[in-house]
Amino acid sequence: MSNLSSQCGGGGWTLVMKLDPEKDTFRYKSLFWKNNATLNVNAGLDGLTKNETKLASYHNTPFTEICLGMTDVINNTNWILLNHTASSLYSVIADGNYAATNAGRAKWMSLMDGSSLQPNCNKEGFNIKHQKLDMRIGFAANNEDNCASCDSFIGFGINRHNKWKIYSGTIKSLANITLKAFGYILVR
Repeated sequence: MSNLSSQCGGGGWTLVMKLDPEKDTFRYKSLFWKNNATLNVNAGLDGLTKNETKLASYHNTPFTEICLGMTDVINNTNWILLNHTASSLYSVIADGNYAATNAGRAKWMSLMDGSSLQPNCNKEGFNIKHQKLDMRIGFAANNEDNCASCDSFIGFGINRHNKWKIYSGTIKSLANITLKAFGYILVR
């Protein structure tokens, strides 16, 4: 995971969360997004391992940048940097209101090697909500010329609604392909 510095630049990062897509802990509707509770704080001390955690930095650390990371099933980790200023990640997410980011499609796709997104909608940011998708942080795309039924996305804290199942965690999906990746959220 040494590419954190090269892809997000320099040091000074504070770990906020580590999300396991195989668990429902951080699905979109989880109370962990809306409260100041911590989870598995000791896992925050073990670095960028695959041990799920939510630290007090979620609600008490102001920032101007967010570094998001995803580790795929073969342990490739990629990072992206988002510029966004807030008093805490809690202050951006807990109210459920949409807040835009402007990293762009290519940057979001760089989180997962070989990923792609459909050509339309292109909505990114915090608290993305649509008919088929709820996502706390991410990028949503669609085949149609509107965002009402987004069915390709990459992000964190996801509920994907359809008649088969609800996906949660850190996920990238296109067509009927779903790739799950362990997620990391850091701020500075």
